[in-house]
Amino acid sequence: MPYDPNIHHRHSIRLKGYDYSQEGLYFITVCCKNKVCRFGKIENGEMILNDTGKIAQQCWLEIPQHFPHAELHEYVVMPNHIHGIVELVGAKNFSPLSPSPSPSFSPASTLCANDNMDAKINNMGAKNNTMDAKNNNMGAKNFSPLHGPSRTIGSIIRGFKIGVTKQLDGSIWQRNYYEHIIRNERSYQNISNYIIHNPEKWQNDKFYSE
Repeated sequence: MPYDPNIHHRHSIRLKGYDYSQEGLYFITVCCKNKVCRFGKIENGEMILNDTGKIAQQCWLEIPQHFPHAELHEYVVMPNHIHGIVELVGAKNFSPLSPSPSPSFSPASTLCANDNMDAKINNMGAKNNTMDAKNNNMGAKNFSPLHGPSRTIGSIIRGFKIGVTKQLDGSIWQRNYYEHIIRNERSYQNISNYIIHNPEKWQNDKFYSE
């Protein structure tokens, strides 16, 4: 089918002109398709991972092995989504032949945050509209720090989703993911606390599903 802007155009709320490979802190949310609870359940305010949830958690924790310029901060695997803070460190100057710089928080190197967490979840500043079907056709070489575009947050999350999909032999992901650029220490603390306490507030969560 030829390209038709009335059919194929998908609105993106990514920050125009922003370099998503630059140093900074990003609040990421990746959701399961149709809000299906695939990762486990909440019991007494705690997340109990099933086998699929353990695979998702393992792949998340392995992100720095594939992308050495990515540092992981707080994260949580919820029944049907994952929240996490990812820091890009020295991404523009990254070389596989030199050690990764030490992680640090620098308010001057980050942008845009809303301290109201409900508003933050509803307007998280960015969506990546790459289709999972396209992701599934990408080779393993794309989940590598040696591949140029892998220095961006978008490529890191695509690589993570591909890693989970391959282990499950099928995609479970919503087509979009959400990213929010953190601008200062207070916003960082608010988001970290939101992630830590997310399981306790599951029934009031935007993504709640039984």
